[in-house]
Amino acid sequence: MSLYKGRSLAVKLTAGLLGLTALGALAVAVSSGGEVSALADGADKSQFVDITKVKPNVQRPRPGKGATTGTFTVNCGRNENGHFNPDNFIAQPGVRNGAQHLHDYVGNLSTDADSTDGSLERAGTTCRNGDRSAYFWPVVRINDGDEDEAKTVNCPDVASKLPKVPDQAKAEVDRNLALLKTQIDEANTRLAKNENPRDPNFNQNAIVGPLKDKRVATIDRMAIAIGRNAERPQGLDKLAPCKLEGGGGENELPGNEGDIQRPETVDLTFRGSPAGKVVAMPKFLRVLYGDAKVTANGTKNARDSWTCTGFEDKVLINKYPVCPKGSKVKRVHDFPSCWDGRNTDSKNHRDHIVFPDPGTGKCKDGFKAVPQLRISLTYNIPREVQQQGRYAVDSFPEEKHNPFSDHDDFANVMSQQIMSRLVDCVNTGRKCRE
Repeated sequence: MSLYKGRSLAVKLTAGLLGLTALGALAVAVSSGGEVSALADGADKSQFVDITKVKPNVQRPRPGKGATTGTFTVNCGRNENGHFNPDNFIAQPGVRNGAQHLHDYVGNLSTDADSTDGSLERAGTTCRNGDRSAYFWPVVRINDGDEDEAKTVNCPDVASKLPKVPDQAKAEVDRNLALLKTQIDEANTRLAKNENPRDPNFNQNAIVGPLKDKRVATIDRMAIAIGRNAERPQGLDKLAPCKLEGGGGENELPGNEGDIQRPETVDLTFRGSPAGKVVAMPKFLRVLYGDAKVTANGTKNARDSWTCTGFEDKVLINKYPVCPKGSKVKRVHDFPSCWDGRNTDSKNHRDHIVFPDPGTGKCKDGFKAVPQLRISLTYNIPREVQQQGRYAVDSFPEEKHNPFSDHDDFANVMSQQIMSRLVDCVNTGRKCRE
């Protein structure tokens, strides 16, 4: 179970309500016509389907002469540091809670509504190879009516508050940023164990207080390292204290409540083109996958994203899968990969980078193939939860957790060196992992 516990969900009664039918730990509202309308604040049960009853439907272009078959995989973790917010600096820059649903982040540590090219480039990252790109998608939750809330720590982000780090200090600063993340993980692990429930001050005195002391020392080491080759930053010690919060807190939004399920596996892989070589992505390129508002916008940009492990190359659906025993719920997000060669963004955030032809894999005239990002997210969701229809993706309220509204966002903040390695791996047919 996730460390981020949700609150029990309230069932809203509407006019004409005839009764409530229990389903697992949720309640199903039944209208006067007898039709099941919703699972409390979760998804409609009609949105779930047994994956074994879906016919194979995945068709991929046949590789042509000169196809590029290499891959480049970046290890950026599984959001172990708990970087969540309901912002989207690509679609709604500067708007706090612009998404109205929670995003899971890996990569860039500073990503929020106010992110700019400059702030992203200055921030730290969870990626092992130093990739500062921002990767983010809506969280998946389980609604189980559990009122017990696990405690977590909420600590200020340090990476985004650092000045420009001299090259000579970069390695030491990165090591200490990683240590800050480890310290938070260790504190959350201890909090989840609920070591001394009889002492109301135990967590604050034994975990949160010592965490502040560790952070003071770690932050000071970064300031000293920077100060050896530039002006030493002042006031960073104010970022050391962390707050103790209940598992819900700021991570719950109206209509999007429950236990956040951190992916068991996050796979970020860039792939080649079946039609030929790829060129480098420009720095700060913004790319969207899917449509968060498919109900209002229609299905033009929506994508079939859901499957189960073992079925990825056969079945992708726009409903929530119920997987057979031994198989796990999976989201597969293949981003557009034909760039106009000029712009890093466009008015609708889509015209500057589009999908290749589904039959040939070729880009339309005037567009160039860049490495295609595939984000694969695997979840260890209990099978009975799947069968009871009790998991769902966060969404805008009007989407009512529609699985077809699944989406993903990416902003390229790779250094030129990393991007060059990526393109070389893809174009030479190698399988590279960093």
